[in-house]
Amino acid sequence: MTVTLASDLQSPCGAVLPNRLAKAAMTEGLATPDGRPTPALERLYGIWSDGGAGLLLSGNIIIDKDHLERPGNVVIESEPDADMKARLARWAKAATRNGNHFWAQISHGGRQTQKLVNPHPKSSSDVQLALPGGQFAKPTPLTKDEIAALVKRWAVAAKACMDAGFTGVQVHGAHGYLVSQFLSPRVNLRTDEYGGSLENRARFLLEIVTAVREAVGPDFPVSVKLNSADFQKGGFDFGDSLQVVQWLEAATVDLIEISGGTYEQPKLMGVEGVEAEEPQNVAPSTAAREAYFVDFARAMQAEVSVPLMVTGGFRTRAAMEQALQSGAADVIGLGRPLCVDTDAPKALLDGKQGLARYEDDLDLLPSWLGFLRRFQIVKAVSGFAGIYWFYQQIWLLGHEGRTDRGFPVFKAFRLVDARNKRIMKERRAL
Repeated sequence: MTVTLASDLQSPCGAVLPNRLAKAAMTEGLATPDGRPTPALERLYGIWSDGGAGLLLSGNIIIDKDHLERPGNVVIESEPDADMKARLARWAKAATRNGNHFWAQISHGGRQTQKLVNPHPKSSSDVQLALPGGQFAKPTPLTKDEIAALVKRWAVAAKACMDAGFTGVQVHGAHGYLVSQFLSPRVNLRTDEYGGSLENRARFLLEIVTAVREAVGPDFPVSVKLNSADFQKGGFDFGDSLQVVQWLEAATVDLIEISGGTYEQPKLMGVEGVEAEEPQNVAPSTAAREAYFVDFARAMQAEVSVPLMVTGGFRTRAAMEQALQSGAADVIGLGRPLCVDTDAPKALLDGKQGLARYEDDLDLLPSWLGFLRRFQIVKAVSGFAGIYWFYQQIWLLGHEGRTDRGFPVFKAFRLVDARNKRIMKERRAL
């Protein structure tokens, strides 16, 4: 039977995705200063539910208010109160109004928490993020008691989301956030049972998955987002990733999303990192490629049977269907296109051949100032300014139900930065 974008997918736990397209997790920044869902989140996810994807993944739902991925994250640190339960339920109802799945991505920023949020972050070790600009402080290693407490928080958050009407959860183990920090031998310098060998470095993730599964039961989808590699010298590499995927399959995970990179090497966003990309021992496709991680997923599929989702770079229907039919992916993740073309999944299912690549036209600097990109700080700011343009589109969708393709990049950068600072100021006043 030929697999198409419209084919359904039954997960190991029995849940069925109605098609093979997913809205990948993207940070929203639309929660209240104290981390509660808002009508803006309901409006945003209702629009995305109308867009036709079989699966929507939330942005980071954080389990520690002092380790936000960004200001405006939803936060579930403990058993939610009545108001929080009602807000989560309204969000889940809006996000599933067209019969699609809505999974909560649960995360912790670790050392990738800005000083604006926390000048004293925790991580696996005391290795500071190597980014220019001084936005991230040197972290303190977590104690074993703190690790155990965080594992419980993941389980509490997962149960709270299930009770609210979310139809699955995803543990964020990629992109340099806390779980990824434990997995990386470059960042994790511990000498106890959570450091050293890959088995030890993966212990935190596997304990989280076990605790989450116990909290939600055997019939509820549990997924993991995992780096195919960090693409950094001395970091988590493809061989490590393949082994962890095999362990996750044994731990009854229902879907693994393959991604890659960290803030230092933002491979997923197509932004140039602060160091040369470390090559991986994976054979490249002979066909023209647009998807960043499809070759890693194809190599993994030869070793495991757990369904894989691949996110990053997909824009043409042909590449998506090739990935599905070759067995490289079971689910196609779409991110940035849905910040503007919210009905892109429905259009693809109806036969549309490709999606716009808006990021190609976003640049903070005019061409005549291009020489400034040789400076690391300018290169980093310019790359992230383009990302902030997508943040602004999400803000417009949530608050006004519209997008603005002509919105200036520099204005978006200033507005998002100002909002982040205002949210933190309001939070500190609570």
